[in-house]
Amino acid sequence: QVQLVESGGGLVQAGGSLRLSCAASGRTFGSLAMGWFRQAPGKEREFVAAISWSSSTTYYSDSVKGRFTISRDNVKNTVYLQMNNLKAEDTAVYFCAADYFTLAGSNWYSSRMWGSWGQGTQVTVSS
Repeated sequence: QVQLVESGGGLVQAGGSLRLSCAASGRTFGSLAMGWFRQAPGKEREFVAAISWSSSTTYYSDSVKGRFTISRDNVKNTVYLQMNNLKAEDTAVYFCAADYFTLAGSNWYSSRMWGSWGQGTQVTVSS
């Protein structure tokens, strides 16, 4: 198990930007696939973005592609989600996820693939 702590959420106007951070514990961060999911009230948790251990592979949901960027710093044991041009429909609790698997060829978009989760950080976009 990996301990994950998200930060950076808040209230922002539509069109604005936020950067989420997720700090991971442990010495094997560099071997982890990392992801971001979100859950709006009354909805299921949905995939947002994922990044491989080497940063060579990234995936995005269609709803955020071109607006969000996932990145990681394996020295700081941290993964980031830069969110630009935010929309009201981006309002949700954002969760960081981690696990030891190869993104390519896996069901990375399914929350069931990910074994470790953070507590979540609220993002609210006002229109």
